[in-house]
Amino acid sequence: MSAHAHSHGPAPKASRRVRVILASLLVPALLATIVGLVVLWPHDAPGQTIDPTADSAGIVYGTVTGPAIDDSHVPVKLQETGEDVVVQVPSEYVAAGVEIGDQYKILDIPDAVLEGTQYQFLDFKRDVPIAILAIAYALVVLTVARWRGLAAMAGLVISFVVVVKFTLPALLSGESVIGVALVTSASVMFVVLYLAHGFNARTSTALLGTFLGLVITTVLAAWAVDATKVTGLLDDNMRFLPAYAPNVDITGIALCGIVLAGLGVLNDVTITQASAVWELRAVSPDMSRLELFRRGMRIGRDHIASTVYTVAFAYLGAALPMLLIISLVRTSLGQTLTSGEIAQEVVRTLVGSIGLVLAIPATTAIAALAVGGSGVLTPVPEKGAPDDHDHDAAVPSSHAHDLAPQTGARTGATADTRSARRARIEASASIRARRRGDG
Repeated sequence: MSAHAHSHGPAPKASRRVRVILASLLVPALLATIVGLVVLWPHDAPGQTIDPTADSAGIVYGTVTGPAIDDSHVPVKLQETGEDVVVQVPSEYVAAGVEIGDQYKILDIPDAVLEGTQYQFLDFKRDVPIAILAIAYALVVLTVARWRGLAAMAGLVISFVVVVKFTLPALLSGESVIGVALVTSASVMFVVLYLAHGFNARTSTALLGTFLGLVITTVLAAWAVDATKVTGLLDDNMRFLPAYAPNVDITGIALCGIVLAGLGVLNDVTITQASAVWELRAVSPDMSRLELFRRGMRIGRDHIASTVYTVAFAYLGAALPMLLIISLVRTSLGQTLTSGEIAQEVVRTLVGSIGLVLAIPATTAIAALAVGGSGVLTPVPEKGAPDDHDHDAAVPSSHAHDLAPQTGARTGATADTRSARRARIEASASIRARRRGDG
């Protein structure tokens, strides 16, 4: 007698015991994050601030009205006054191309009018195209992801607020770099994950995996920055910073940058792994937790394979101009990768990748232990066989482990009853066959 099976019951949910354990781990982390925000909150502003203009200078905006006059002067109409002026522009920008209609941000220096350089190019005016891109991005996210996309964008806005109001001022004030990095990461993850993915055990599992990966990344980054002497001082802006923020820890900023740089990808892999394990449980509610972990890791390995080069190419794109310059110098590949300009990107890539790769098995294991089952498989009897539905009703697997000690005897009795029924059915069939033969 053969039978096939169907799964019944709601989507898998974690048991109450698992939810209590998750809460007992995450609530202290939340409290520690709040305490960290209070303790590390910057109360003193930097001693000096940077004014991009001279005392007598101001910033105006204008539109290019014609081709470049020469290799360093461009005709521009000022937006506020409508006056046609000539703006001094670096020759590199002129060589790159000047287009009519370009919007310039211009430094107006009245004191320099006698030298013929009153108006100097400062930057491009980019607010309109960036606003268009931002609106397009929001519309695409809302159209595809709907309410979840809206929640994700809200989380993104909150993340920027945390960075602007806490992270940057705290670093400038000389607060503990590791503390600032961990508190920033934890604050952002608590808000972003629960806001975008809901307050449930699956999200809590991903959050735990994220925290484990974050700790690994932070510890490894602290060692790597010290061992490789990555200080960030090769950047002109970093050498300029201590003059205005004497309390800032230049080397620590490099460490903080490594931790924060991998946060988004780390969050991506953990939430994906947690969701994969939950879906596997929904499809196979009777699967053992070990098998659940093994199948989850098959998905995780594919994720690792794609994420490794995703991170590498993200950093490659950011460092491309520097790579072009270094490629002109006749040095070996080893010397290039260990040079100061490239070493920071290499360290950042390797440390971030190690953290997120180790977060995948950690998250998968936590999810396999935490996820409940939607039910046990219910045999469907063949046509003509007795209906045992009342005896084979599905029991949610999230409760099956709790009920197992109490129902062991009942299960054995049920098995004996089924065997007895099969015997009676086979005996009846044998008697009917003999009667037909005698007839």
